[in-house]
Amino acid sequence: QVQLVESGGGLVQAGGSLRLSCAASGSIFSITIMGWYRQAPGKQRELVATILSGGSSNYADSVKGRFSISRDNAKNTVYLQMNSLKPEDTAVYYCNAVIRTGSGSTWSNYWGQGTQVTVSS
Repeated sequence: QVQLVESGGGLVQAGGSLRLSCAASGSIFSITIMGWYRQAPGKQRELVATILSGGSSNYADSVKGRFSISRDNAKNTVYLQMNSLKPEDTAVYYCNAVIRTGSGSTWSNYWGQGTQVTVSS
């Protein structure tokens, strides 16, 4: 089995910073894309940022210039550095990874349990 465990959420004032971490563990053969999504109350889950194993990254327009995604392939961990936070960034943030559990297995999509980020004005 594979688990994604997030940490680093919390309450911060507008303009502040937080760093989220997500560690994948279990029967992991390889990981391709890792990323962060978020879901605010009453809204659909949306992409925040993704990063490939080679380091190429992609960001939602709403977070470009403020958030930075990175990963440590040796630790199967992805990070999200969030700066200049705004109240509209308030949401549950979910880690996502596309993983193979063996050389002959297919790629599967995994999600973390989510971590709350609250930005006060």
